[in-house]
Amino acid sequence: MREESFAPSFETETESAALETAPARLKSRPPREVSLFWRTFFLLSLLLLGSIVAWLQTFRALEFEPRTLQSAQQLASLVNLSRAALVHSDAIARVSLVKTMAEEEGVRIAPREPGDTFLRFDTNALSHAVSVELNARLGPGTIVAREVNGKAGLWVGFSIEGDAYWLQTDPSRMKLVAGTTWLIWLGTTIVLSLAGAALIARLINRPLKQLSFAASRVREGDFNTSQLNEAVATSEIRQVNIGFNRMAQRLSKIEQERALMLAGISHDLRTPLARLRLETEMSVHDLQAREHMAADIEQVNAIIDKFLDYARPDHLISGPVHLNEVIDAAVFALGNAPNLFVQTQVPPETWVQGDEVELQRVLSNLLENARRYGKNPRNGQTHIDIQVKLKEDSVLLKLRDRGPGVNAAVLSQLTQPFFRGDASRTAATGTGLGLAIVERAIMRMGGKFALSNNSSGGFSAHIKLQLSKKP
Repeated sequence: MREESFAPSFETETESAALETAPARLKSRPPREVSLFWRTFFLLSLLLLGSIVAWLQTFRALEFEPRTLQSAQQLASLVNLSRAALVHSDAIARVSLVKTMAEEEGVRIAPREPGDTFLRFDTNALSHAVSVELNARLGPGTIVAREVNGKAGLWVGFSIEGDAYWLQTDPSRMKLVAGTTWLIWLGTTIVLSLAGAALIARLINRPLKQLSFAASRVREGDFNTSQLNEAVATSEIRQVNIGFNRMAQRLSKIEQERALMLAGISHDLRTPLARLRLETEMSVHDLQAREHMAADIEQVNAIIDKFLDYARPDHLISGPVHLNEVIDAAVFALGNAPNLFVQTQVPPETWVQGDEVELQRVLSNLLENARRYGKNPRNGQTHIDIQVKLKEDSVLLKLRDRGPGVNAAVLSQLTQPFFRGDASRTAATGTGLGLAIVERAIMRMGGKFALSNNSSGGFSAHIKLQLSKKP
């Protein structure tokens, strides 16, 4: 075996792109989703806001518009009364009447000059209805304005015996414009409605959030901290919590029984195997037969180790791992087998988040898989390339051989337990657990794992782990 660190020139543009754009499973991100809390909050808010808008329209149709038109009728009556009073009063009484109306009633009457400038009152549908009502009651020559000569107010232009006058009053006094009080109440109602919607959404989604957290703890193998409250007031949630707790207890018991069973199997099988090997070495005189029998015993031992590795509990403590040392140790463990060449390209001082023992087991499985099945059919040599690339906050590791590859139809099934592909990558000595063990270990470390055929020939394993800092 020859191990060397090669320069970047070794990596072609195609291989660089393959490592950078590893299979979709490594880089796939979940689609942008909206949490159940925000979805519930949005739907409740939409319902409440729709109800407020419907209420405003109802208030406008049944209360605000009729009251505004009624105020316009009262204004027309005020104009008619003022006009009648001015017509039937002499000049001295007319001056006194105008002064009294301005001081006590807030109604000002002034002559209308030809040069007066004004802005019409009908700026929207409601003010237009007011103008139409006043014109109908006071005559076609009536002018309704919201500003005269730069002075704001509600102005009504009318004539008395051919003389033109303006009558000015405050629009709010006649209830022709709404005050700000109803806007304050409307804003307060909207804020309280949204706060109530958020509270309701939180109460609805809290049990689901707790259930999701408990399910994640069960998935990680932590059955003790996944207990849900069985005394909640809501009967449906209480039944779900009780059922989940019983399920977690049952899974915990099954896990304990499995661990005990595996320990027993390991002990019960290794003892007779050790005795059988000792007896073989002492009783079999044929050296070649003895070596074959010892190899068979070692194979059975290795199969037991594979089963134990696969059945190992998922929970582990993750921390910084020096990737360079782990790769060097895994490559060194291959030994100096003839026709086996390993080339590595790893940036110096590369640290990843994971478990050192698990990661070395992963690399050992992949290297053994490449050594066993990655032999070049033309020259019988096995070339294994290990490339590591840093990208943002992650580390991409690619382990490639130059063998015949695998059938694309079974590529996605290679990580299934006990699955074996075509004959070119399968041996009777295998258990079909190697790649399944690798995938489980990578997932336990929070990484991603994918397999692919190379366009230039051979088979590749891609690993994505989180980048870590040196402790």
